[in-house]
Amino acid sequence: MLNIAIDGHVGSGKSTLASELAKILNLKMLNTGEIYRSIACYFKEMNMEINEENIKKFVSNLNIEISFDSGEQVVYVNNKCFKGKLRSEEISMLTSKISPFLVVREKVLKLQRDFAKKNDCVMEGRDIGTVVLPNADFKFFVTASEFVRAQRRYDQLKDKTNAPSFEEILEDLRQRDYNDEHRKVAPLKPAFDSIILDTSDMTLAQTVEYCCDIIKNKK
Repeated sequence: MLNIAIDGHVGSGKSTLASELAKILNLKMLNTGEIYRSIACYFKEMNMEINEENIKKFVSNLNIEISFDSGEQVVYVNNKCFKGKLRSEEISMLTSKISPFLVVREKVLKLQRDFAKKNDCVMEGRDIGTVVLPNADFKFFVTASEFVRAQRRYDQLKDKTNAPSFEEILEDLRQRDYNDEHRKVAPLKPAFDSIILDTSDMTLAQTVEYCCDIIKNKK
């Protein structure tokens, strides 16, 4: 199996990069962020307080399934799909709060590793190269300056109803970076053998070409 791990900061472009690599290299892509966000959506529906006891009870009753519709990942949590609700700022923050719990990460970890064993794939997230797939064939850690990342997110959201301001997005991004990098379980950091990609001054096409060259030259 060919496994490619892509980690990085929020708004760095890692999801888009993973998607493009999957298309070019004819691999399946597992977007782990969507899995955690789907879990957060379901948790929101349960209207539970965030504490360890509630999280353990919540996770014990979770069934997560992944399917692909015309190549696009679809996540079902207890037979419910939350496509279209995953990218709100509320869900982003809720995901950041519940994903560090060990029982949540263990639930998703098993799903991730099972998927990688059965599929040639690109997998992206926060701890793929360090925890989920430490023996991945290729590991990329994608980042960019916080202002560039905030601008990218602002451009995505600015035309939506009640879109947050640039300043609000920047503050949210800083908070999520801090949470990701300082959580006790699987903090965001490059694996020792990751290739670091700073996309601040790179186009998507340049980033994809760079990664493809590395993969094709080493396969």
